[in-house]
Amino acid sequence: MNARKFIAVNSREALKLVRAGLGEDAVILSNRKVPEGVEIVAMAGAELSRISETRVNEPKVKTTKSAPPVLTNQISSPAANQAAALGAKILDANTKREVVAAKQEDVLINSLPDQTGMMSEIKTMHSMMQEQLACMAWGDMQQRDPKRSTLMREMINVGFSPALSRQLLDKMPANGDKAWVRRILGHNISVASADEDVVKRGGVYALVGPTGVGKTTTTAKLAARAVVRYGADKVALITTDSYRIGAHEQLKIYGKILGVAVHAVRDTEDLKLTLSGLKHKHLVLIDTMGVGQRDSRVAGQAEMLNAAGVQRLLLLNATSAGGTLDDVVRMYHGAGVVGCIATKLDEAVTLGTVLDVVVRHKLVMHYIASGQRVPEDLHEVNLDYLLHRAFKVTAAPSAFEVQELEFPAFMAGSGVAPSARAEYAA
Repeated sequence: MNARKFIAVNSREALKLVRAGLGEDAVILSNRKVPEGVEIVAMAGAELSRISETRVNEPKVKTTKSAPPVLTNQISSPAANQAAALGAKILDANTKREVVAAKQEDVLINSLPDQTGMMSEIKTMHSMMQEQLACMAWGDMQQRDPKRSTLMREMINVGFSPALSRQLLDKMPANGDKAWVRRILGHNISVASADEDVVKRGGVYALVGPTGVGKTTTTAKLAARAVVRYGADKVALITTDSYRIGAHEQLKIYGKILGVAVHAVRDTEDLKLTLSGLKHKHLVLIDTMGVGQRDSRVAGQAEMLNAAGVQRLLLLNATSAGGTLDDVVRMYHGAGVVGCIATKLDEAVTLGTVLDVVVRHKLVMHYIASGQRVPEDLHEVNLDYLLHRAFKVTAAPSAFEVQELEFPAFMAGSGVAPSARAEYAA
């Protein structure tokens, strides 16, 4: 294993020497402070690959009765020769070949754990050193560009992902500030136009999403808006929720208050038949069964709605964690999803997470919901309000906030998710 030592006045210069001497795929084995500055021990990536390929390229032994085995140098030790000589005295030719082949296989197998252990140690060491170097790099960034690193820490603490924060701030000009970040975020949040408004446009829409996201209440809020504008005889409600206790009764109560007919369907054919009798309605809203995003029934629900030609609005709970919302979008998103409605804004401490998901998955926002009142707590999207809320600092400090001293280690361990590697307009 050919390892080389590089010494420079600081880690940045040492890394430049490593890249110049060993290439971009160099593997860092160790680093430490020395009187001259920083010492890094590294090896070329090709050297590491050769070590990992040693086992693959070793000759394989084939044992047949027609030809003796070809022995490698790995069994040329005195013990192996003595065993072979002893075998020649007491076994016939065929048995001797089997014994020697078995011993040779044992040598190959016994040598593998040592090699595997060495590779594992090298990979672990490499990972640790890369993380340490990343911490040093982020520490240097905080010293060289404190404004950018402060903005990134603030974005992460209010719910934005490291992936989106990094991509936006990488494009920020030297004179950029929080106002620039808010402006670029607003430019990348898609909002439904007046002509795309589901109430004005009309049609058949299903509200989908996990349990507890507010589908039934939001359905009633949209229906109330349509009733005020077009009248109760132009609106109809449908429920597909035959699992949740009282689901149909809850929607019927809303329908009775609004003077709107409520229909219950069980399957695809039932849905098609019901919709055929509601063609004269301006707006038909479907309250779907709420199931977890990983439930197998999500796919069946999408198939039923697609078969009936129903468009969908995905409801996103603003109080959910970013990873959960990402999972919800992946499982529920499809060709039939025309946009989203952010719900429970009144319960969310910050709106950064839900806005981050909307931006990265390029969803179109139709409405925002911030309470249980029908229809008062359903609002058109106001980007200035959303971005103000997103960056609003809470009075009490949170245990989940990343502190300044913790930030380099946090960012060193954070990666960019594949789904987030998109270009955003500046």
